[in-house]
Amino acid sequence: MSTQVFCGIDWAEDHHDVALVDRDGQLLARRRISDDAAGLAALLDLLAEHGDSAGQPVPVAIETPRGLLVACLRATGRKVYPINPMAVARYRDRHSVSGGKSDQGDSVVLANVLRTDLTFHRPLPADTELAQAIAVLARAQQDAVWDRITAHNRLRSCLREYYPGFLAAFEAARGGIMRPEARVILAAAPTPPPTPPNSHWPSSAAC
Repeated sequence: MSTQVFCGIDWAEDHHDVALVDRDGQLLARRRISDDAAGLAALLDLLAEHGDSAGQPVPVAIETPRGLLVACLRATGRKVYPINPMAVARYRDRHSVSGGKSDQGDSVVLANVLRTDLTFHRPLPADTELAQAIAVLARAQQDAVWDRITAHNRLRSCLREYYPGFLAAFEAARGGIMRPEARVILAAAPTPPPTPPNSHWPSSAAC
């Protein structure tokens, strides 16, 4: 195994904890970076300071296969290894008696996962432009479905308070309140008054 340095990244929404270890398991560096272009630049600088090069980029272990950071790391041509969180928990037990989770500790654990068991993990495959486009569309479709379900649930909650008869009328109909005629009737119905601040929805009896 010619790799001399291994990188582990514990991912979070607004920051990431990075750790580098050598082949002997010695901690070389630890840093917290932001989830933006400045954070990526800081990460690349840190890797370069510890021998990262175009001919032999430092491999990276991270718990997620998605996200801006992963996409940027893959764009640099390096190997990114997504490690299942359950596997990380098992590796954590090998390095800590308590098995307690911490962001900085998990970044070290992830780096050691590659150091000790690199051959047992597979890096993310290189995507073609078509595959990347499909992935973007699939995520957009998923987000749209989640948004539709959320809006539907909010609408049902409002109708249950103001127009319970409307819900009952379409309860047995296929598609329910999503049917075209339901939308036409709802569009013609009076708009409920706005709810005053710090007050609850009026009861259906009041409606």
